[in-house]
Amino acid sequence: MDEQNLVNPDVVKAVGDWGGYVEAKMGFRNHWYPVRFSKEIDEGQIEIVKVLGEQLLLKRIDGKVYAIRDRCLHRGVPLSRKPDCYTKDTITCWYHGYTYRFQTGELVNILAVPDSRLIGRRKIVSYPVEEAKGLVFVFVGDTDEDNPPPPLAQDVPPGFLDEDVMVLGKHRVVNSNWRLGAENGFDSLHIFIHKDTTLRHYRHFNFPIGHTPLPGAVELVQDADGPKGVIDDFAQHHPVWEGVIDGRVVVRGPRTPNVSGTSASVGTSIWLPGVLKVAEFPGPGLTQFEWYVPMDDKTHLYVQTIGCPVASEEDRNTFAGEFESVWKPHGLDGFNGDDIWAREVTEPFYADDFGWVDEMLCEPDVTILEWRRLASRHGRAIQTPAHLR
Repeated sequence: MDEQNLVNPDVVKAVGDWGGYVEAKMGFRNHWYPVRFSKEIDEGQIEIVKVLGEQLLLKRIDGKVYAIRDRCLHRGVPLSRKPDCYTKDTITCWYHGYTYRFQTGELVNILAVPDSRLIGRRKIVSYPVEEAKGLVFVFVGDTDEDNPPPPLAQDVPPGFLDEDVMVLGKHRVVNSNWRLGAENGFDSLHIFIHKDTTLRHYRHFNFPIGHTPLPGAVELVQDADGPKGVIDDFAQHHPVWEGVIDGRVVVRGPRTPNVSGTSASVGTSIWLPGVLKVAEFPGPGLTQFEWYVPMDDKTHLYVQTIGCPVASEEDRNTFAGEFESVWKPHGLDGFNGDDIWAREVTEPFYADDFGWVDEMLCEPDVTILEWRRLASRHGRAIQTPAHLR
């Protein structure tokens, strides 16, 4: 087992009330995570994904996606090395013929030992799957007939599942821990990196180089039966428009007179298990939802989506066209491209865990601290190397 998956206990102790967040290096277990877009998995197609260090096989059978662990019970080899599917709902290990049913994970046969007593008595790990808004969600955790997974609505931001919202997006792998992705998205001070964004050419808004939350800007959402998150209201922030060194202005935030759309119209919130919601972004009336799905301790799947209210087929076609021509290239690729390289450059500082105590946070970072504390309190479980054995 990779030693880097083990979190330094001295660091956990040092950070105090958000030690659980530091321990969640591999992510929070017992939560729903998006792993692919529905359109990426055709009928009969097998897809290999990695979530919280666990490698899974997905397959769509009669329209429904199922997920099982990509590891044969016999000798531990990955079934994906040579996926033999002699029937539509089974997969047979290429090594010795152990055969599993996708819907349940049950060992239904051993082709080379058809009379084995193991048949029908053993199961490979299977995972609950749900599809919503064009995304495939997998529940990585511990479930059985008496302990079903919670509703998906508890693990997505408010508004994401609204019936009139159309969601489009993309995903890519980022070479940093998932927590650096989450904090990069929710960090109000990181607006500095976006001062030259090309989005200024496609929507009219003012963009300060920094801003600090005032009293009342940060709200915790901790309802027992709902999603858990931290809301940061930019309308209650003190913005900074000019950067000054030795009395001389060296940088200015884009600011256009008589423009009604400002950074104050944008509000961010972050929700367990690690998903950001940005209202009125990247354009008026739109909402960006983005997940930072842990793949292992060093990489995360960055699932970027934009939601738009639609009332007709014409609305859907209009949004689809604008998504491809403007919001995807200049928002998800251009604007968020800055975020990606920032995370990857930050990764080495936190890789040995001591970055969590060596960092020097400042006033606006109160929002990050609130997120760390909330995640430590409400994360349902912490993924550990033991879960991967």
